[in-house]
Amino acid sequence: MPITLPVPGPDALVHSAKLCDLIRNDIAAQGGWIPFSRFMELALYAPGLGYYTAGSRKFGGEGDFITAPELSTLFGRTVAKQLIEVMQASSPHILELGAGSGKLALDILGELERRDELPESYSILEVSADLRERQQALLREKLPHLADRVHWLDALPEKISGAVIGNEVLDAFPVHLMYWTNQRILERGVTTVANHFNWQDRLPESPVLLDIAMKIKVPDDYLSEISLTARGLIASLCERIETGAMLFIDYGFGAGEYYHPQRTRGTLMCHYRHHTHDDPFYLPGLQDITAHVDFTAIAETAIDHGAHFLGYTSQAHFLINNGVTDFLGEVSPENVKAYAPLSAQLQKLTSPAEMGELFKVIALGKGLDQPLSGFLRGDLSRGL
Repeated sequence: MPITLPVPGPDALVHSAKLCDLIRNDIAAQGGWIPFSRFMELALYAPGLGYYTAGSRKFGGEGDFITAPELSTLFGRTVAKQLIEVMQASSPHILELGAGSGKLALDILGELERRDELPESYSILEVSADLRERQQALLREKLPHLADRVHWLDALPEKISGAVIGNEVLDAFPVHLMYWTNQRILERGVTTVANHFNWQDRLPESPVLLDIAMKIKVPDDYLSEISLTARGLIASLCERIETGAMLFIDYGFGAGEYYHPQRTRGTLMCHYRHHTHDDPFYLPGLQDITAHVDFTAIAETAIDHGAHFLGYTSQAHFLINNGVTDFLGEVSPENVKAYAPLSAQLQKLTSPAEMGELFKVIALGKGLDQPLSGFLRGDLSRGL
Protein backbone atom coordinates (compact mmCIF):
# COMPACT_ATOMS: atom_id res chain seq x y z
CA MET A 1 0.00 0.00 0.00
CA PRO A 2 1.48 3.38 -1.01
CA ILE A 3 2.44 5.41 2.02
CA THR A 4 1.25 8.61 0.29
CA LEU A 5 -2.46 7.85 0.74
CA PRO A 6 -4.24 10.42 2.95
CA VAL A 7 -5.11 9.28 6.47
CA PRO A 8 -8.87 9.15 7.14
CA GLY A 9 -10.44 10.69 10.20
CA PRO A 10 -11.68 8.73 13.25
CA ASP A 11 -15.32 8.69 12.10
CA ALA A 12 -14.33 7.36 8.68
CA LEU A 13 -12.27 4.59 10.29
CA VAL A 14 -15.24 3.58 12.45
CA HIS A 15 -17.45 3.51 9.38
CA SER A 16 -15.01 1.28 7.49
CA ALA A 17 -14.67 -1.03 10.50
CA LYS A 18 -18.46 -1.54 10.55
CA LEU A 19 -18.45 -2.50 6.89
CA CYS A 20 -15.51 -4.86 7.44
CA ASP A 21 -17.49 -6.60 10.18
CA LEU A 22 -20.44 -6.98 7.82
CA ILE A 23 -18.23 -8.46 5.10
CA ARG A 24 -16.52 -10.83 7.55
CA ASN A 25 -19.93 -12.02 8.74
CA ASP A 26 -21.00 -12.60 5.16
CA ILE A 27 -17.85 -14.62 4.50
CA ALA A 28 -18.53 -16.74 7.58
CA ALA A 29 -22.14 -17.27 6.54
CA GLN A 30 -20.99 -18.46 3.11
CA GLY A 31 -18.66 -21.07 4.53
CA GLY A 32 -15.49 -19.02 4.80
CA TRP A 33 -15.12 -17.82 1.19
CA ILE A 34 -16.91 -15.39 -1.12
CA PRO A 35 -16.12 -14.53 -4.75
CA PHE A 36 -14.50 -11.15 -5.20
CA SER A 37 -17.64 -9.98 -6.99
CA ARG A 38 -19.52 -10.38 -3.70
CA PHE A 39 -16.82 -8.50 -1.78
CA MET A 40 -16.97 -5.67 -4.33
CA GLU A 41 -20.76 -5.60 -4.18
CA LEU A 42 -20.74 -5.21 -0.39
CA ALA A 43 -17.87 -2.71 -0.39
CA LEU A 44 -19.72 -0.47 -2.82
CA TYR A 45 -23.42 -1.09 -2.19
CA ALA A 46 -24.05 -2.56 1.29
CA PRO A 47 -27.04 -0.56 2.60
CA GLY A 48 -25.89 2.46 4.59
CA LEU A 49 -22.26 1.35 4.66
CA GLY A 50 -21.08 0.77 1.08
CA TYR A 51 -19.09 3.39 -0.76
CA TYR A 52 -22.03 4.45 -2.94
CA THR A 53 -24.75 4.05 -0.31
CA ALA A 54 -23.16 6.01 2.53
CA GLY A 55 -22.98 9.76 2.73
CA SER A 56 -19.38 10.57 1.92
CA ARG A 57 -18.53 13.07 -0.82
CA LYS A 58 -17.43 11.13 -3.89
CA PHE A 59 -17.32 13.46 -6.88
CA GLY A 60 -15.36 16.62 -7.58
CA GLY A 61 -12.41 18.21 -5.85
CA GLU A 62 -13.60 17.27 -2.37
CA GLY A 63 -14.21 13.64 -3.30
CA ASP A 64 -12.17 10.76 -4.65
CA PHE A 65 -12.31 11.39 -8.40
CA ILE A 66 -13.61 13.85 -10.99
CA THR A 67 -15.94 12.70 -13.75
CA ALA A 68 -16.39 14.48 -17.08
CA PRO A 69 -19.66 16.22 -16.05
CA GLU A 70 -17.94 17.51 -12.90
CA LEU A 71 -15.03 18.73 -14.99
CA SER A 72 -16.97 20.84 -17.48
CA THR A 73 -20.45 21.81 -18.65
CA LEU A 74 -19.09 21.24 -22.17
CA PHE A 75 -19.54 17.50 -21.66
CA GLY A 76 -23.23 17.50 -20.78
CA ARG A 77 -24.11 20.14 -23.35
CA THR A 78 -22.46 18.08 -26.09
CA VAL A 79 -24.10 14.84 -24.95
CA ALA A 80 -27.43 16.69 -25.09
CA LYS A 81 -26.98 17.29 -28.81
CA GLN A 82 -26.66 13.55 -29.41
CA LEU A 83 -29.69 12.83 -27.24
CA ILE A 84 -31.78 15.24 -29.31
CA GLU A 85 -30.93 13.25 -32.42
CA VAL A 86 -31.96 10.00 -30.72
CA MET A 87 -35.21 11.41 -29.37
CA GLN A 88 -36.18 12.88 -32.73
CA ALA A 89 -35.76 9.42 -34.28
CA SER A 90 -37.63 7.59 -31.50
CA SER A 91 -39.55 9.31 -28.71
CA PRO A 92 -38.96 12.31 -26.38
CA HIS A 93 -37.86 10.46 -23.27
CA ILE A 94 -34.48 10.12 -21.53
CA LEU A 95 -33.38 7.51 -19.00
CA GLU A 96 -30.13 8.13 -17.15
CA LEU A 97 -28.50 5.27 -15.26
CA GLY A 98 -26.49 6.08 -12.13
CA ALA A 99 -26.64 9.87 -12.26
CA GLY A 100 -23.84 10.53 -9.75
CA SER A 101 -24.07 14.03 -8.34
CA GLY A 102 -26.78 14.99 -10.84
CA LYS A 103 -24.45 17.33 -12.74
CA LEU A 104 -24.85 15.52 -16.08
CA ALA A 105 -28.65 15.64 -15.83
CA LEU A 106 -28.45 19.33 -14.93
CA ASP A 107 -26.29 20.19 -17.94
CA ILE A 108 -28.29 18.02 -20.34
CA LEU A 109 -31.63 19.50 -19.26
CA GLY A 110 -30.22 23.02 -19.36
CA GLU A 111 -28.99 22.59 -22.92
CA LEU A 112 -32.19 20.89 -24.07
CA GLU A 113 -34.18 23.80 -22.66
CA ARG A 114 -31.97 26.31 -24.48
CA ARG A 115 -32.60 24.41 -27.72
CA ASP A 116 -36.34 24.05 -27.05
CA GLU A 117 -35.91 20.24 -27.14
CA LEU A 118 -36.94 19.27 -23.62
CA PRO A 119 -38.05 15.65 -23.24
CA GLU A 120 -41.49 14.77 -21.97
CA SER A 121 -39.76 12.90 -19.16
CA TYR A 122 -36.26 12.56 -17.76
CA SER A 123 -36.00 9.42 -15.61
CA ILE A 124 -33.07 8.58 -13.34
CA LEU A 125 -32.39 5.06 -12.08
CA GLU A 126 -30.30 5.48 -8.93
CA VAL A 127 -29.59 2.69 -6.44
CA SER A 128 -28.01 5.01 -3.85
CA ALA A 129 -30.50 6.81 -1.63
CA ASP A 130 -27.78 9.31 -0.67
CA LEU A 131 -26.96 10.17 -4.28
CA ARG A 132 -30.64 10.35 -5.17
CA GLU A 133 -31.14 13.00 -2.47
CA ARG A 134 -28.17 14.99 -3.79
CA GLN A 135 -29.47 14.79 -7.35
CA GLN A 136 -32.90 15.98 -6.26
CA ALA A 137 -31.44 18.85 -4.26
CA LEU A 138 -29.23 20.00 -7.15
CA LEU A 139 -32.04 19.96 -9.70
CA ARG A 140 -34.48 21.65 -7.30
CA GLU A 141 -31.93 24.40 -6.75
CA LYS A 142 -30.83 24.95 -10.34
CA LEU A 143 -33.87 23.97 -12.44
CA PRO A 144 -36.93 24.12 -10.16
CA HIS A 145 -39.28 24.83 -13.07
CA LEU A 146 -38.37 21.48 -14.65
CA ALA A 147 -38.96 19.41 -11.52
CA ASP A 148 -42.13 17.84 -12.87
CA ARG A 149 -40.23 16.34 -15.82
CA VAL A 150 -37.66 14.47 -13.73
CA HIS A 151 -38.54 11.16 -12.08
CA TRP A 152 -36.49 8.73 -10.01
CA LEU A 153 -36.89 5.00 -10.52
CA ASP A 154 -36.14 2.02 -8.31
CA ALA A 155 -35.95 -0.45 -11.20
CA LEU A 156 -35.76 -0.50 -14.98
CA PRO A 157 -39.06 0.23 -16.73
CA GLU A 158 -40.70 -2.73 -18.47
CA LYS A 159 -40.67 -0.80 -21.76
CA ILE A 160 -38.15 1.81 -22.87
CA SER A 161 -38.33 4.21 -25.80
CA GLY A 162 -36.07 7.19 -26.44
CA ALA A 163 -32.53 7.81 -25.22
CA VAL A 164 -30.65 5.97 -22.47
CA ILE A 165 -27.41 7.43 -21.11
CA GLY A 166 -24.89 5.94 -18.69
CA ASN A 167 -21.69 7.81 -17.88
CA GLU A 168 -19.13 5.88 -15.81
CA VAL A 169 -21.75 3.34 -14.77
CA LEU A 170 -20.47 0.04 -16.13
CA ASP A 171 -17.06 0.36 -14.46
CA ALA A 172 -18.71 0.34 -11.02
CA PHE A 173 -20.42 -3.02 -11.51
CA PRO A 174 -18.98 -5.89 -9.44
CA VAL A 175 -16.56 -8.12 -11.35
CA HIS A 176 -15.39 -11.69 -10.94
CA LEU A 177 -11.62 -12.07 -10.68
CA MET A 178 -10.38 -14.98 -12.78
CA TYR A 179 -6.93 -16.55 -12.67
CA TRP A 180 -5.59 -18.64 -15.54
CA THR A 181 -2.78 -20.92 -14.31
CA ASN A 182 -1.30 -24.36 -15.06
CA GLN A 183 -3.93 -25.00 -17.75
CA ARG A 184 -6.67 -24.39 -15.16
CA ILE A 185 -9.08 -21.52 -14.60
CA LEU A 186 -9.67 -20.47 -11.01
CA GLU A 187 -11.88 -17.85 -9.44
CA ARG A 188 -10.19 -15.53 -6.97
CA GLY A 189 -12.20 -14.92 -3.84
CA VAL A 190 -11.88 -13.52 -0.35
CA THR A 191 -11.40 -15.26 3.01
CA THR A 192 -10.47 -14.00 6.45
CA VAL A 193 -7.21 -14.81 8.21
CA ALA A 194 -6.70 -13.43 11.71
CA ASN A 195 -9.54 -10.97 11.11
CA HIS A 196 -7.89 -9.68 7.92
CA PHE A 197 -9.11 -10.18 4.35
CA ASN A 198 -7.05 -12.56 2.29
CA TRP A 199 -7.09 -13.86 -1.30
CA GLN A 200 -7.91 -17.48 -2.05
CA ASP A 201 -8.47 -19.16 -5.43
CA ARG A 202 -11.06 -21.86 -6.06
CA LEU A 203 -12.58 -23.64 -9.03
CA PRO A 204 -15.44 -21.56 -10.44
CA GLU A 205 -18.88 -22.71 -9.35
CA SER A 206 -20.77 -20.82 -12.08
CA PRO A 207 -20.96 -22.70 -15.41
CA VAL A 208 -21.68 -19.42 -17.21
CA LEU A 209 -18.61 -17.78 -15.73
CA LEU A 210 -16.41 -20.76 -16.56
CA ASP A 211 -17.73 -20.89 -20.13
CA ILE A 212 -16.88 -17.21 -20.68
CA ALA A 213 -13.43 -17.64 -19.12
CA MET A 214 -12.64 -20.69 -21.28
CA LYS A 215 -13.23 -18.66 -24.44
CA ILE A 216 -10.68 -16.04 -23.39
CA LYS A 217 -7.21 -16.89 -24.68
CA VAL A 218 -4.52 -15.60 -22.33
CA PRO A 219 -1.08 -16.82 -21.23
CA ASP A 220 -0.41 -18.77 -18.05
CA ASP A 221 -0.29 -16.90 -14.73
CA TYR A 222 -2.84 -14.33 -15.88
CA LEU A 223 -5.34 -12.45 -13.71
CA SER A 224 -8.24 -10.43 -15.07
CA GLU A 225 -11.91 -9.59 -14.65
CA ILE A 226 -15.25 -10.71 -16.05
CA SER A 227 -18.38 -8.70 -15.30
CA LEU A 228 -21.55 -10.78 -15.33
CA THR A 229 -23.55 -7.92 -13.82
CA ALA A 230 -22.66 -5.50 -16.64
CA ARG A 231 -23.73 -8.15 -19.14
CA GLY A 232 -26.94 -8.62 -17.19
CA LEU A 233 -27.78 -4.91 -17.28
CA ILE A 234 -27.20 -4.71 -21.03
CA ALA A 235 -29.33 -7.81 -21.61
CA SER A 236 -32.19 -6.34 -19.55
CA LEU A 237 -32.03 -3.00 -21.34
CA CYS A 238 -31.97 -4.60 -24.79
CA GLU A 239 -34.97 -6.75 -23.95
CA ARG A 240 -36.91 -3.69 -22.80
CA ILE A 241 -36.01 -1.06 -25.39
CA GLU A 242 -38.53 -0.81 -28.21
CA THR A 243 -37.08 2.07 -30.20
CA GLY A 244 -34.18 4.38 -29.41
CA ALA A 245 -30.52 4.23 -28.48
CA MET A 246 -28.40 3.54 -25.41
CA LEU A 247 -25.13 5.44 -24.95
CA PHE A 248 -22.50 4.25 -22.50
CA ILE A 249 -19.41 6.35 -21.81
CA ASP A 250 -16.65 4.74 -19.78
CA TYR A 251 -13.00 3.79 -19.65
CA GLY A 252 -12.20 0.45 -21.21
CA PHE A 253 -11.13 -1.51 -24.26
CA GLY A 254 -12.22 -4.09 -26.75
CA ALA A 255 -11.54 -7.69 -25.68
CA GLY A 256 -8.28 -7.97 -27.64
CA GLU A 257 -6.75 -5.10 -25.69
CA TYR A 258 -8.56 -5.88 -22.44
CA TYR A 259 -7.07 -9.39 -22.35
CA HIS A 260 -3.77 -8.40 -23.93
CA PRO A 261 -0.97 -10.89 -23.11
CA GLN A 262 0.97 -8.15 -21.33
CA ARG A 263 -1.96 -7.01 -19.17
CA THR A 264 -1.25 -9.88 -16.78
CA ARG A 265 -2.82 -8.36 -13.66
CA GLY A 266 -6.04 -7.02 -15.07
CA THR A 267 -7.55 -3.55 -14.72
CA LEU A 268 -8.89 -3.44 -11.17
CA MET A 269 -8.36 0.00 -9.62
CA CYS A 270 -9.23 1.80 -6.40
CA HIS A 271 -9.79 5.55 -6.02
CA TYR A 272 -9.26 7.31 -2.73
CA ARG A 273 -9.06 11.10 -2.47
CA HIS A 274 -7.67 11.47 -5.99
CA HIS A 275 -5.11 8.73 -5.47
CA THR A 276 -5.26 5.45 -7.40
CA HIS A 277 -3.96 2.10 -6.18
CA ASP A 278 -4.72 -1.60 -6.55
CA ASP A 279 -5.64 -2.80 -3.03
CA PRO A 280 -9.43 -3.32 -2.68
CA PHE A 281 -8.96 -4.39 0.96
CA TYR A 282 -7.79 -0.90 1.95
CA LEU A 283 -10.51 0.75 4.07
CA PRO A 284 -13.64 -0.79 2.47
CA GLY A 285 -16.46 1.71 2.23
CA LEU A 286 -14.13 4.71 1.98
CA GLN A 287 -12.79 4.11 -1.52
CA ASP A 288 -14.19 3.39 -4.95
CA ILE A 289 -13.38 0.04 -6.59
CA THR A 290 -13.62 -0.16 -10.38
CA ALA A 291 -12.59 -2.24 -13.36
CA HIS A 292 -12.28 -1.16 -16.97
CA VAL A 293 -15.13 -2.09 -19.31
CA ASP A 294 -14.84 -4.93 -21.82
CA PHE A 295 -16.72 -3.23 -24.65
CA THR A 296 -16.64 -6.35 -26.80
CA ALA A 297 -18.68 -8.16 -24.15
CA ILE A 298 -21.11 -5.23 -24.04
CA ALA A 299 -21.60 -5.22 -27.82
CA GLU A 300 -21.95 -9.00 -28.08
CA THR A 301 -24.47 -9.13 -25.24
CA ALA A 302 -26.56 -6.41 -26.89
CA ILE A 303 -26.61 -8.23 -30.22
CA ASP A 304 -27.45 -11.54 -28.54
CA HIS A 305 -30.49 -9.87 -26.95
CA GLY A 306 -31.94 -8.31 -30.06
CA ALA A 307 -30.35 -4.85 -30.20
CA HIS A 308 -28.25 -3.34 -32.96
CA PHE A 309 -24.69 -2.10 -32.65
CA LEU A 310 -24.77 1.59 -33.61
CA GLY A 311 -21.20 2.79 -33.01
CA TYR A 312 -18.04 2.72 -30.95
CA THR A 313 -15.51 5.53 -30.75
CA SER A 314 -13.31 7.49 -28.37
CA GLN A 315 -14.71 10.18 -26.12
CA ALA A 316 -12.65 12.74 -28.03
CA HIS A 317 -14.17 11.79 -31.40
CA PHE A 318 -17.66 11.55 -29.93
CA LEU A 319 -17.48 15.05 -28.46
CA ILE A 320 -15.84 16.62 -31.51
CA ASN A 321 -18.29 14.91 -33.88
CA ASN A 322 -21.14 16.40 -31.86
CA GLY A 323 -19.69 19.90 -32.00
CA VAL A 324 -18.08 20.44 -28.61
CA THR A 325 -15.79 23.07 -30.15
CA ASP A 326 -18.86 25.09 -31.16
CA PHE A 327 -19.57 25.72 -27.48
CA LEU A 328 -16.04 27.00 -27.01
CA GLY A 329 -16.62 29.26 -30.02
CA GLU A 330 -19.47 30.96 -28.20
CA VAL A 331 -16.89 32.66 -25.96
CA SER A 332 -14.47 35.21 -27.37
CA PRO A 333 -10.77 34.32 -26.91
CA GLU A 334 -10.27 37.96 -25.96
CA ASN A 335 -12.33 37.28 -22.84
CA VAL A 336 -9.45 35.41 -21.23
CA LYS A 337 -11.17 34.96 -17.88
CA ALA A 338 -14.02 33.01 -19.48
CA TYR A 339 -12.22 31.44 -22.44
CA ALA A 340 -9.10 30.06 -20.76
CA PRO A 341 -10.89 27.73 -18.28
CA LEU A 342 -13.18 26.37 -21.02
CA SER A 343 -10.22 25.75 -23.29
CA ALA A 344 -8.40 23.88 -20.53
CA GLN A 345 -11.53 21.81 -19.83
CA LEU A 346 -11.88 20.92 -23.51
CA GLN A 347 -8.25 19.82 -23.53
CA LYS A 348 -8.84 17.44 -20.60
CA LEU A 349 -11.98 16.01 -22.17
CA THR A 350 -10.40 15.33 -25.57
CA SER A 351 -6.63 15.02 -25.14
CA PRO A 352 -5.18 11.51 -25.63
CA ALA A 353 -3.07 12.15 -22.53
CA GLU A 354 -6.19 12.91 -20.46
CA MET A 355 -9.70 11.47 -20.99
CA GLY A 356 -9.93 11.65 -24.77
CA GLU A 357 -8.67 8.19 -25.75
CA LEU A 358 -9.02 6.04 -22.61
CA PHE A 359 -12.74 6.83 -22.40
CA LYS A 360 -14.88 5.25 -25.10
CA VAL A 361 -18.49 5.66 -26.18
CA ILE A 362 -20.64 2.79 -27.40
CA ALA A 363 -24.13 3.09 -28.88
CA LEU A 364 -26.67 0.27 -28.98
CA GLY A 365 -30.33 0.41 -29.95
CA LYS A 366 -33.35 -0.54 -31.99
CA GLY A 367 -35.41 1.06 -34.73
CA LEU A 368 -32.97 3.81 -35.74
CA ASP A 369 -32.25 4.06 -39.45
CA GLN A 370 -29.76 6.92 -39.72
CA PRO A 371 -26.23 6.83 -38.21
CA LEU A 372 -25.65 8.84 -35.06
CA SER A 373 -23.58 12.00 -35.43
CA GLY A 374 -21.22 11.12 -32.59
CA PHE A 375 -19.85 8.13 -34.51
CA LEU A 376 -19.48 9.54 -38.04
CA ARG A 377 -15.69 9.85 -37.69
CA GLY A 378 -13.18 7.95 -35.56
CA ASP A 379 -14.79 4.50 -35.83
CA LEU A 380 -13.09 2.05 -33.44
CA SER A 381 -15.38 -0.92 -34.03
CA ARG A 382 -12.51 -2.95 -35.49
CA GLY A 383 -11.09 -2.99 -31.98
CA LEU A 384 -14.07 -4.88 -30.61
